[in-house]
Amino acid sequence: MQPAALHPTQVAELLQGMAAAVRAELAVLPAAAWDWHPAPGEWCVKEVLGHLIEAEQRGFAGRIRSILDGESPQLQAWDQAQVARERRDCERDPVQLLAEFAGLREASVPLVAGLKGSDLQRGGHHPQVGFLRIGDLLHEWVHHDRNHLKQILANVQALVWPHMGNAQRFSG
Repeated sequence: MQPAALHPTQVAELLQGMAAAVRAELAVLPAAAWDWHPAPGEWCVKEVLGHLIEAEQRGFAGRIRSILDGESPQLQAWDQAQVARERRDCERDPVQLLAEFAGLREASVPLVAGLKGSDLQRGGHHPQVGFLRIGDLLHEWVHHDRNHLKQILANVQALVWPHMGNAQRFSG
């Protein structure tokens, strides 16, 4: 049996939890790890944070606000890789990036918590995936957050791996 869909207040709590987890991990992350790339073409922690910022504005809170403001609006697609290149987050101050993310998330939580049941069926048309309901976006947001938290944690794991010596055999 499939579990019930999350209520907006539950999603809001999960969004807060993600922000707290990111703040906790990044508060203790050594400075050298912020802009370290685990492999060519993979994002550093600063780029992951920049992507979370853009996704908050363009993909989740931004789309929800557009849907609430209009009747079945046309939603915009965006080239995530291109936006990441243009943002140049590797060159940015990590404290400012984290503050920008935290501020956006702080504004998103009450937006989500204030959604009514009738809002969840409202939606807009995305050029690549079709009709998206607010309820769909809420669940994708939780999923997306956890993917990128795993990415941050994986970067830290990759950073320490070469220094584990024979202890690598425990993780083999």
